[in-house]
Amino acid sequence: MSYADTPDTADTGAKPKGVPVYKRLLDLFEAEGIKTLFGIPDPNFVHLCLEAESRGWTVVSPRHEAAAGFMAEAASRITGKPAVCFGTLGPGLANMMPAIQCCKVENSPVIFLGGQRARITEQRVRRGRIQFVRQEPMIADSVKYSGVIEYADQVDEIVHEAIRIAMSGTPGPCYIEYPSNVILEEVDPTPVPAPSRYRLTNQGADGDRIAEAAKAIMEAKNPILLVGHAVHTTKSGEAVRELAMKMNCPVIQTSGGTSYIKGLEDRTFQYVFSDASIDAVEECDVVVALGTELGEPLHFGRWRHWYDGEATRKWIYVQQDATAIGVNRPIDIPLVGDVRAVVPQLSRALGEGREEAPGLQRFMKDGAEELAELAEETLTKSDGTGNVAVHTSRFIVEATKHFPPEGIMIRDGGASVIFGWTYNQCKPHDVIWNQNYGHIGTGLPYANGAMLADIAENGPGRPGMLVTSDSSFLFHIGELEVAVRKNLPLVCVVAVDFQWGLEVGVYKRTFGQGTAETGTHWSDKVRFDKIAEGLGARGEFVRTADEIGPAIARAYAHIDAGGGPSVIHVPIDPKANSEEMPKYERFRTWYAEGTQ
Repeated sequence: MSYADTPDTADTGAKPKGVPVYKRLLDLFEAEGIKTLFGIPDPNFVHLCLEAESRGWTVVSPRHEAAAGFMAEAASRITGKPAVCFGTLGPGLANMMPAIQCCKVENSPVIFLGGQRARITEQRVRRGRIQFVRQEPMIADSVKYSGVIEYADQVDEIVHEAIRIAMSGTPGPCYIEYPSNVILEEVDPTPVPAPSRYRLTNQGADGDRIAEAAKAIMEAKNPILLVGHAVHTTKSGEAVRELAMKMNCPVIQTSGGTSYIKGLEDRTFQYVFSDASIDAVEECDVVVALGTELGEPLHFGRWRHWYDGEATRKWIYVQQDATAIGVNRPIDIPLVGDVRAVVPQLSRALGEGREEAPGLQRFMKDGAEELAELAEETLTKSDGTGNVAVHTSRFIVEATKHFPPEGIMIRDGGASVIFGWTYNQCKPHDVIWNQNYGHIGTGLPYANGAMLADIAENGPGRPGMLVTSDSSFLFHIGELEVAVRKNLPLVCVVAVDFQWGLEVGVYKRTFGQGTAETGTHWSDKVRFDKIAEGLGARGEFVRTADEIGPAIARAYAHIDAGGGPSVIHVPIDPKANSEEMPKYERFRTWYAEGTQ
């Protein structure tokens, strides 16, 4: 047969009909359990969106492409799976860059898809082209992997490589681009392999190291379990609960791991912001660290509260990325593997477990008393009556006291988040917020993405509460329309002082009282309840602390009656918000330039 000949199909029947690239993309993503797709459709993606919706996917168009990326990031966190979003060629991908960079710093495995002009057009020597920029060079430094589907038969290998790299080692975002001439081309309909067939999944640790770690735990006097962000994004809570009960010890949250594991609420303490956490850290002789980078907010596990016991304390570190071992601090027993597999290994090695750590009951008692005392102490602060607005601590206490059981908590803001670390009265099992990058404004898209992905995964039912501040809420306030469109059971409680609270505080600490505080104040005419109504949501304005709880109850009653999201506008005291942030000196130690 010459190269020009047509293959003889008489004996084998007609060649199977090919699968368009856009369908094959969805097949590959479905194999990973992905059920949501975020982005604003353009000609490169209309086929993808239509097909995804016909398959039962949740397809969501945001008001801004950055929000699409943030929604996908939140979806990956709430499901424990990679997530997918797409951007229109040119300005759409440029708009997505904040989310891409955020996913890189937050270690979020999001696959960003980008369309592009046909290759013959892209490679022309021309000026004045419409909606065009070379996207891959712009994005490559902000992702773990960047690939281009130049030909249809590359689709499997490039998608698999993107997911493989996104989920391996330290997770992170990847970028896949395809020119417009590829999307309708066809590939052979070969079976799609399960994830375990093309990438390493649920990697366990070395058996000898597991035995060594179990021995160290059993011989310890005061062990602690240090729980980081990845414990929650891998959905490992139940396995970690079993390990914690066998270790019979306190659980210390990192700043990124602030969700509470069901059944461990009373023995879990936030590092630094809970006094019980400091006592537990200073007394511990063995640390089992899970799903954490041991970063600056943890003082690298070496300085401040860790310092005095450094010479004798042993560290057991469960880390999927072998190159992270020993970087921020020396490690005695590295357990290299996926937390989803290593934690059950360690639990099995502990057998019946160990006796209760001597200080556990004291830490639990102190932690509960501290929380109650903080709530009591806020009663001495401004409640919004008279001429002074609600103190931020009162705002946090009243809002979080009325957080719905089994809800999803979303945080955003600057000063209000710092108040929240200390005064938060609820212990949610799912918390979504931007910790590593400090990218404010993510709250509303995070809420949309997390709740939509949770509904796609588990069905309707779980309410959400976004506790945020006015400056942050304004970043992506247009995404409230998405929450209305999707009728999400979301209540947004907004602390309003018409200023950048943290930055006002910086002016005061730098120059003293009376400085001009240039660039930190904005219009006091803004009414978030009215904006909410204009976007189709329910809005309510409250002036006093005592009104916050009833307003939240009315908002959820509105949802229960078939209504959609609500926004509650709460004026807070600008002076207190910029000057009285609790335990601010502890927060500042995260930024101890050159000393850690």
